[in-house]
Amino acid sequence: MNTVMSRIAEVTERILARSAAGRAAYLDRVSRDADAAAERGPARTALGCANLAHGFAACGPADKLDLRGAAKPGVAIVTSYNDMLSAHQPYETYPAVLKAAAREAGAVAQVAGGVPAMCDGITQGRAGMELSLYSRDVIAMSTAIALSHDMFDAALLLGVCDKIVPGLLIGALRFGHLPALLVPAGPMTSGLPNKVKARSRQLFAEGRIGRAEMLDAEAQSYHSPGTCTFYGTANSNQVLMEVMGLHLPGATFVNPHTELRAALTKAAARRVVELTAHGREYTPVGRLVDEKAIVNAVVALLATGGSTNHTLHLIAIAAAAGIELTWDDFADLSAVVPLLTRMYPNGQADVNHFQAAGGMQVLIGELLDAGLLHGDVLTVAGRGLDLYRSAPELKDGGPVWRERAEPSSDTEVLRGVAEPFSADGGIHMLSGNLGRAVSKVSAVKPEHLVVEAPARVFDDQAELLAAFEAGELDGLDFVAVIRYQGPSANGMPELHKLTPPLAVLLDRGQRVAIVTDGRMSGASGKVPAAIHLSPEAARGGALALVRDGDLIRLDGAAGTLDLLVPESELAERTPSGAPPARGAWSGTGRELFEVFRPGVGPAERGASVFDSVFTASAGQAE
Repeated sequence: MNTVMSRIAEVTERILARSAAGRAAYLDRVSRDADAAAERGPARTALGCANLAHGFAACGPADKLDLRGAAKPGVAIVTSYNDMLSAHQPYETYPAVLKAAAREAGAVAQVAGGVPAMCDGITQGRAGMELSLYSRDVIAMSTAIALSHDMFDAALLLGVCDKIVPGLLIGALRFGHLPALLVPAGPMTSGLPNKVKARSRQLFAEGRIGRAEMLDAEAQSYHSPGTCTFYGTANSNQVLMEVMGLHLPGATFVNPHTELRAALTKAAARRVVELTAHGREYTPVGRLVDEKAIVNAVVALLATGGSTNHTLHLIAIAAAAGIELTWDDFADLSAVVPLLTRMYPNGQADVNHFQAAGGMQVLIGELLDAGLLHGDVLTVAGRGLDLYRSAPELKDGGPVWRERAEPSSDTEVLRGVAEPFSADGGIHMLSGNLGRAVSKVSAVKPEHLVVEAPARVFDDQAELLAAFEAGELDGLDFVAVIRYQGPSANGMPELHKLTPPLAVLLDRGQRVAIVTDGRMSGASGKVPAAIHLSPEAARGGALALVRDGDLIRLDGAAGTLDLLVPESELAERTPSGAPPARGAWSGTGRELFEVFRPGVGPAERGASVFDSVFTASAGQAE
């Protein structure tokens, strides 16, 4: 076994051992529920007459008749449709399509519930962003509410963006005996080139173009239904769901409103019926999402330089399935996983260019051949990740799958393991006397990986923006410390709005970096950053002790983050600054989420309000 395969096996075995008690308890519950499902028939047959009558009261005559009987399975549709999010607007027409396809396959599908779906692109730099991470767990709760009616034998989950996909999956995993299939909607076609968009943002930050010109550029970038085309959290979600076997093969990056997209949507409904306890290939989602699938997801994230948000989301998803994933696992895998893609912000291409170069089929094939992915896993397509070497094509109005044997057609976007863009992964873990943090290095130039400079301390991103606009940061080398941005302080907002002004200073030759207990968007990366710092300032983290002028060294190559102040001096300091008080953290609905702040777990454990729930059940049968 070569070094790479040995490391993959070592990390997997470590996760298996660490998770043994929690995973066993989780699988015991899945098995009990699965056995009951196999014995009784469709889930609704266990309902009382009044309960069941409520469940089909609004159905048409044919579905009502079928739901009264005990022959056909029920399929829940859980949708995040709204027409403000371009990525989710295509879902408007999906329920009717899915219902018709399920009916043809011998099942009855119903929209069981909707989940909230906020747009981080709209809320960047706004108070609403402080609800964004919490929304993931609200979505998980909403998914549980949808599935709690005990009417269903499988679930079709409709979601694409940031917190929506992790939330849907976390919720579905608590109904682990049900098959669940994620149904994507696809990316919009390519708009304004990413290089032009990024340049426009920097010019606007410098005041060299006005609002009208900036808005024109943004409108040309985000121009139609479909997912935004840069490789941020939304598209990282899609890559991970396919590598985990929760999408149909090749479904991820097919554009909306195309014949192939429509055919794949219908195929998803037909396939989930086959995966029910009374179908041909019963595949509960709780068994599909196992330790090997989680390792596969981490590998895919690293190999593509994906969103740092998944250093939170994958940990939370794993915990929902009784699996304990840690930042150490990310760090050890990053050392051996090569970077195979260049998509904005790691390059100038977008996901449509990635798809055209060979997309998921080339990526998965390369990683499988190199021993970087576990191939012996369950998927919604069947057993074995080799099934995902195949891409869908239209034939007689339906999808057929053809294995892609050709390599990448554009090595500036997608490469093989033999010629990677970098020998290690696009995300590094940092540690030092400030704590532990995450750093996305795939978009950072090598000469910017190491920054040692005085701290400039801010307790709010607005303070930094004001200092930039006042010219107070001009000509200075500094490490911007933005603290009290962690999960328990104010919901751990993304601080992507800081990227353009700091990028301006970087391009002027200043040495700048960011250290924060908050998040940066999946679209960030040019400015060296240590993010998700844990423990956070609001919970006793050393970040609360940093003063203006303190030297900080961020070494993205070595994986270190240190405050260069004598320990004796630090020991005498008391925390300065503070998170927003309860009364101050209000407006834009924030006061409704006050209960989340004391209950949320640390970033290292996924920043989840379910942390204590999953931890408490780890050693006992549920």
